Amino acid sequence: MNRTALLLGTAFLALSAATANAQAPTARTTLDIYVIDVEGGNATLFVPPSGQSVLMDTGNVAPEAAKRDAARIMLAVKDAGLTQIDHLITTHWHGDHFGGMAELAAQIPIRNYIDHGPTVQPQPASTEFLDKVYPGLVAKARRTIVKPGDTIPVTGLDWQIVASAKETIRTSLRGAGQPNPHCAGYKPQEDDPTENAQSVSSMISFGRFRVAHLGDLTWNKEFDLMCPMNRIGTVDLFVVSHHGQPISNAEVLVHAIRPRVAIINNGTRKGGQPDAMRIINAAPNLEDVWQIHFSQLSGQEYTQPGMFIANLTDEPLNAMPVQPISAPAPGPNAPPPPAHNGPAYWFKIQAKQDGSFTVTNQRNGFSKAYTPR
Repeated sequence: MNRTALLLGTAFLALSAATANAQAPTARTTLDIYVIDVEGGNATLFVPPSGQSVLMDTGNVAPEAAKRDAARIMLAVKDAGLTQIDHLITTHWHGDHFGGMAELAAQIPIRNYIDHGPTVQPQPASTEFLDKVYPGLVAKARRTIVKPGDTIPVTGLDWQIVASAKETIRTSLRGAGQPNPHCAGYKPQEDDPTENAQSVSSMISFGRFRVAHLGDLTWNKEFDLMCPMNRIGTVDLFVVSHHGQPISNAEVLVHAIRPRVAIINNGTRKGGQPDAMRIINAAPNLEDVWQIHFSQLSGQEYTQPGMFIANLTDEPLNAMPVQPISAPAPGPNAPPPPAHNGPAYWFKIQAKQDGSFTVTNQRNGFSKAYTPR
């Protein structure tokens, strides 16, 4: 081979290698978490560097809302580069948590369905879903009914189930187990016989980064989990329970886990209520609260600055409400919430194993970095 041919061949190989490197996808190095706007329901997607995925809940159950929420989840799925959902945890059988599941399953394979077992609160929507829809979904995959102390096998994550079916772990997680000083002032609420108290509740660790996502676990069950010993320890990120409603989020939980950041998946008139916001904002070590929606139930007194809110009101207001409004009475005659017809925005968390992480507001691009503890 002459010198010219050798030089041309070498140049071609170098160019080919550079092109291949430019086209190769960048390997994920962070745990990516998407807190998705499903209008006061729940949908939270976890994707570690391994590429395996866990989705917690699928939004609302009304037909149009189910289509809408499945589409919003799929946008996050595509942003994460996923081709399947490895694990879908349904925290409990309320329509704002299992709605959209069938619509989502029609768009992407779901490999493992996880729940707490049969509902303890039969309602028309959940009965129809569990009798007629869910069996067909799990027949194409696998179903796992979890109990406290179980783990979810996700490469790169330590995923612990700390509550399920109204039971909580009895043995503390590694590094936890200290006496909880907040138990002394605890005042119980009425016993909760609903699906909320059945919630599948998770503690997730990625190296030194720790997340608590307890679903809609309610006040008295928080006490069972956290007293007299704090069995789960402290966290960096608290995905706030029950949309920030005051029938959850007791001091025995929120103040004992000492979150650095709290994210509330609330609606315009659901969650983010003053009694819960007072407790959350007073948590030791708390740096910021981020809200999926501006809450009219908070008013100016308890809502967060706009840069920390993913979705604002679509209906123009003559003035920002200073005083919180009262939550409408539940039931079929409750007034509808303000229409949210514009784009829906998520929060994206990117965490490193050293415990550092960033939170980004998709609506305005505002991002804040948090250094390790």
